[in-house]
Amino acid sequence: MKKNIKMIISYDGTRYNGWEHQQNTDMTIQGKLEAVLERMIGGGDSDAFKKSGSGVTVIGAGRTDAGVHARAMTANVILDTELTCDEIRVYMNRYLPDDISVNKVTEASDNFHSRFNAKGKTYRYTFWVGDVKPVFDRKYVSVLDKAPDVGKMREAAEKLIGTHDFKSFCGNPRMKKSTVREVDSIKIEESGNYIRLYFHGNGFLQNMVRIMTGTLLEVGYGKKKPEDIEAIIEGKDRQLAGFTAEAKGLTLMKVDYE
Repeated sequence: MKKNIKMIISYDGTRYNGWEHQQNTDMTIQGKLEAVLERMIGGGDSDAFKKSGSGVTVIGAGRTDAGVHARAMTANVILDTELTCDEIRVYMNRYLPDDISVNKVTEASDNFHSRFNAKGKTYRYTFWVGDVKPVFDRKYVSVLDKAPDVGKMREAAEKLIGTHDFKSFCGNPRMKKSTVREVDSIKIEESGNYIRLYFHGNGFLQNMVRIMTGTLLEVGYGKKKPEDIEAIIEGKDRQLAGFTAEAKGLTLMKVDYE
């Protein structure tokens, strides 16, 4: 019996070439999930099962870049199985690599689509400030030698909030679809050596959070001014915005649904 299975997934993206399938590599989150599911319902060789035309497709709520992590990625997949949701979760966690975990499995309605039905996403970017190495967090933070002016960063962040054409913050120069998005919240928190930026919006362009982060950091270091943000948005030119912050500091925290 076919079921639309909804999953909440955590993963350490360090070893992977992002979420989505790519040519010439099997090191993607989507690929690892599908291989285990095909083995589960095919009863053995995933490659043979795929060649038979019975392969499964796991649909993620977003397409995280290479090196980006997730605390709670939502995905769905149509499966023809008699296994219960708990049995599916247990099987997947038994055979997935240690850096991917399926935390929750439920049966969704037939028309549920993890990407199209998503109403919002929360991303967190984490900096570590100081000359002492963050040994145990080194895969998940971007290290800064000196502290930026967080007050100026917050001032600039306010100007990014709202519905704008974020073309200047898009890492895909060949983007043909609309680059208009709504960012309704940017919070910057300081705690000890950590500076954490939280972004919430209805959707984000390729590299958008990392480019916004890099731009805000440049403001914090005085390379740009908070009032420059409006001109950067209006210019619709990637060259106007700041650098793309490295992937390892970024984590998808949550996906919102009605």
